[in-house]
Amino acid sequence: MTTHALRDQTVAEIAIRLAGATSVFRRREIDVCDCADVPLAEAAAAQGLDIAELEAALAALGDAPSGAPQDTPGLVHHILTRFHDTHRRELPELAELARRVEAAHPEHPLAPRGLADLLQRALVELGDHMAKEEQVLFPAMQAGYRGSLEMPIRVMRHEHEAHADLLRALEHLTRGFAAPEDACPSWRALYVGAQKFAADLAEHLNLENNVLFPRFERRRS
Repeated sequence: MTTHALRDQTVAEIAIRLAGATSVFRRREIDVCDCADVPLAEAAAAQGLDIAELEAALAALGDAPSGAPQDTPGLVHHILTRFHDTHRRELPELAELARRVEAAHPEHPLAPRGLADLLQRALVELGDHMAKEEQVLFPAMQAGYRGSLEMPIRVMRHEHEAHADLLRALEHLTRGFAAPEDACPSWRALYVGAQKFAADLAEHLNLENNVLFPRFERRRS
């Protein structure tokens, strides 16, 4: 994403299109709803912010990650930096944003009631799961362990099934990540972020289940 066009776009346009933008705005005290129709340059000026720095922070969110390496140490490093770090960075903001949206629209018939709790549950369960991989399984893989790691992998696969159930619940609660026509910018941004998280987690699970884990399981005829 180029930065020169961002300053002319409104805060709402950026928040709705770019997952993670609400976190950038919140840290700089730019309210997505109050500044919805305000161009980014004007919102930055009102807060005394450096527009170039703000554009760079937003543009960094849109940098496309490189493809997964084929070698095991590189693949593990890719999973850690592309998915583990991303989940830890984005999930707390998503859960907080969901709480604000639910609180702002308590009477709306399509409000995503329970979404904040679901995202908080994802944060805890996924955090515990990733910690297990980082402390035990991944170090063995990166060190070139030649034996079978079937037992810990079996536990990870079982937890992956729970993560898949969580993704289905997430899609159900958000009605396929489709915000209603009268949704505020924060609500729309929430669904953009939730959809990105779902896509990231699905790719994360696929890489581990179908690429990484089979390298350390016994071959079956």
